[in-house]
Amino acid sequence: MNTEVCDEIHEECGVFGIYDLDRHDVASTIYYGLFALQHRGQESCGIAVSDTYGPKGKVQSYKGMGLANEVFTQENLEKMKGDIGVGHVRYSTAGASTIENAQPLVLNYVKGTLALAHNGNLINANELRHDLEYTGAIFQTTIDSEVIAYHIARERLKTGTVEEAVRRAASKMRGAYSLVVMSPRKLIGARDPYGFKPLCIGKRDNAYIITSETCALDTIGAEFVRDVLPGEVVTISQDGQISSDTSNCLPKGQEARCIFEYIYFARPDSRCDGISIYESRTRAGAFLAQDSPVEADLVVGVPESGNPAAQGYAMASGIPYGTAFIKNGYVGRTFIKPKQSSRESSVRIKLNVLKKSVEGKRIIMIDDSIVRGTTSGRIVSMLREAGAKEVHVRISSPPFLWPCYFGTDIPAREQLIAYNKTIDEICQELGADSLGYLKVERLSELVDGLPICKGCFTGEYPMEPPKEDIRGEYEK
Repeated sequence: MNTEVCDEIHEECGVFGIYDLDRHDVASTIYYGLFALQHRGQESCGIAVSDTYGPKGKVQSYKGMGLANEVFTQENLEKMKGDIGVGHVRYSTAGASTIENAQPLVLNYVKGTLALAHNGNLINANELRHDLEYTGAIFQTTIDSEVIAYHIARERLKTGTVEEAVRRAASKMRGAYSLVVMSPRKLIGARDPYGFKPLCIGKRDNAYIITSETCALDTIGAEFVRDVLPGEVVTISQDGQISSDTSNCLPKGQEARCIFEYIYFARPDSRCDGISIYESRTRAGAFLAQDSPVEADLVVGVPESGNPAAQGYAMASGIPYGTAFIKNGYVGRTFIKPKQSSRESSVRIKLNVLKKSVEGKRIIMIDDSIVRGTTSGRIVSMLREAGAKEVHVRISSPPFLWPCYFGTDIPAREQLIAYNKTIDEICQELGADSLGYLKVERLSELVDGLPICKGCFTGEYPMEPPKEDIRGEYEK
């Protein structure tokens, strides 16, 4: 594998569900919602819709590998008739990147159909899967989302409502999950008790939406109603009421949102649990300016995720903010990667330096994280080649020291540059003049004291992590 292109952190997925009580077809709205969530996953995507007034159990679905605008055409969207539906964009952390593992998953069972879209990672998926396998379940995929769907279907046979089945299934799951579930007549959203992954509710005219981020609501012209609480199961039924079940919720102090949503994953124009993502990133930059000051002529961000923190650093330090990099906006995450031996570097294909901007200057370069260090090292040398006099690297997160088990693709510890090196050694390896990371103590200040998970930085997880790395387990 060409490490220079996978030297970045990926998220697991984005989910979008809608129920239009005025009975308009929803497929194209889901498509635009997925378009807004594309940053959360670029490997595969899919849409499933149903007509709540049609035959119970008839679901039309379409999914494929690639970006939303590569998979869907106007023609295949127009064929999908239905007033309720769910959509999904995927990046795999558990389960291979194959069409079988694309979502939403559609399950036909005694009580009708379920379509499910899931963001997150379960740490007890293996046990849940074995329970099912020993009672005859046959699996079509290698993802934990199928385990969730089966458990919901099984619980539904013992309960009066689908939302109670979702709640009961959720109470068996350990780990991170934001779910959107479509049943023949209801749209249900569920969020894990720690609130690792975001989930919110929106409304447009007489249509209700449950989705990963508020930017998807903005894109389709919907208004934000509220966030789904960690541990909550919300149900939207034909009467247009939003019913809530909070029996799986934890005391507020035990919640643990993934801090990386605020540092990197979520789109800067989103708000997650009342916090502006853009503000939390500019705040990170300001903290870096206070804690790791350095004299320089220009502050620049590595696009796109480093830009808000660079603006925050510039504002707090009084050093001008500028543009040093031009990004090729047409390079998807799936582009044909250059061979190790070839002279085309993946970094150069994605980014180019504005020589005029950096020549003869002392540059502060801000990025959101360093994983293996290969990409950051290349970017530093590109700045030097363009004539930068000094390059000071500032990172708007602490050093990665531990893996994540909850849906963030952080590699094994041995592959993390910070695991066995001091800050000075990392600085030397990058070829920078100085290096500063955000202090761990600053993380809760980024989110106004919201309870967060910072396990990838400290090794302290909100729940007992698995004894072994369970990511991609089912292919072994």
